Amino acid sequence: MPISRILIANRGEIALRIHRAAHEMGIETVAVHSTADADAMHVRLADHAVCIGPPAAGESYLNVANIISAAEITQADAIHPGYGFLSENAKFAEIVEAHDIAWIGPKPEHIRTMGDKVEAKRTAGALGLPLVPGSDGAVSDFDEARSIAAEIGYPVIIKAASGGGGRGMKVCESEDQLETLMQQAGSEAKAAFGDATVYIEKYLGNPRHIEFQVFGDGNGNAIHLGERDCSLQRRHQKVLEEAPSPVISDEDRMRMGETCAKAMRDMAYRGAGTIEFLWENGEFYFIEMNTRLQVEHPVTEAITGVDLVREQIRIAAGKELSLTQDEIEFKGHAIECRINAEDPWTFAPSPGKVTYYHAAGGMHVRVDSGLYAGYSIPPYYDSMIAKLIVYGRTREGCMMRLKRALEEMVIEGVKTSVPLHQALLEQDDVKSGDYSIKWLEDWLKTRAS
Repeated sequence: MPISRILIANRGEIALRIHRAAHEMGIETVAVHSTADADAMHVRLADHAVCIGPPAAGESYLNVANIISAAEITQADAIHPGYGFLSENAKFAEIVEAHDIAWIGPKPEHIRTMGDKVEAKRTAGALGLPLVPGSDGAVSDFDEARSIAAEIGYPVIIKAASGGGGRGMKVCESEDQLETLMQQAGSEAKAAFGDATVYIEKYLGNPRHIEFQVFGDGNGNAIHLGERDCSLQRRHQKVLEEAPSPVISDEDRMRMGETCAKAMRDMAYRGAGTIEFLWENGEFYFIEMNTRLQVEHPVTEAITGVDLVREQIRIAAGKELSLTQDEIEFKGHAIECRINAEDPWTFAPSPGKVTYYHAAGGMHVRVDSGLYAGYSIPPYYDSMIAKLIVYGRTREGCMMRLKRALEEMVIEGVKTSVPLHQALLEQDDVKSGDYSIKWLEDWLKTRAS
């Protein structure tokens, strides 16, 4: 079906990113917004804008009825959910399609399957993706948990079947901790996600977080666009991402990439997706799949030259993939810094009015942000206010360009994480690419002591 008007069911930089891709395709956009975002840049630039509720996300950006009403009122023929909010809500996707509106995302059944971590792990194993040793599914019985943990060996990690972000997640070092930590994980999961279900996996000592970008057209055609290294994390939240990974060989990239693409072909997957792995000692272990666009998608765009949002819109309009695997070329290196409105060392949120703003520029420097001087950053949503993406022919050249770009990035009136990124680029382990998912938190502890 042709798409002529897209409602963007999101806010901030990703809403602006979608708007730009749509306009480059000659497609009109509809911005929906809370009262707190009435002056947001994507609202100002969109062809149409509809207020869908008060500041609280539950009454606006998560308000399905209001979003569908906005789509009908503006005669939007497609909805793009961005990431976060309703992007991985299978019920919302079904409602959108039931209203004869194109859903710019995966099939609802795939969102549902991969949104349940237990079912996702079972499905991934059946599709041939390598798994972390652990339970075949949910574990509720302590004797069963004890048996599984003894078989795979301590330490083990107890995880919530629903949700993420580190909630409902406990590392267990020995059997005498197991029952207590299972109960704590289940309680946290119930409170955060409404589901107390947990499962058990082998806890990897010092892995990296490697994810592969995949794309399918829903008809059995699928490709991969290489990997991203997202190992620099704090409390399971990514801080800096780069592509390609400093530790993955060309051979392993193509081998695992093809494994991921084949899995998507077998699923008849539609749209953009990311398959996430832990990598340790040369081995990949599936952890989850995100059935949406990722925050860090620009680094993949930089090294492949593929506009992922444009491709999402094409696929949703019923078209086939515009590229074959043989046409995907990986060139150079790209790094993304997530810039948050927060204290760079205590990480306390810092909403408020931006009194001065100057975006970094120059060759191969990209800033995805809705900031402008005079804009007031609301306190109700995620603190990320910009993404700085830099490309270079080599990793060393990319890092030098990133250092220069960070020096140029000026955001006054609020505290930001720019100084954190500047400090990270001075660390030898970051310069060499020798870091794991534990590195950043360990470094922050050392720095604070």
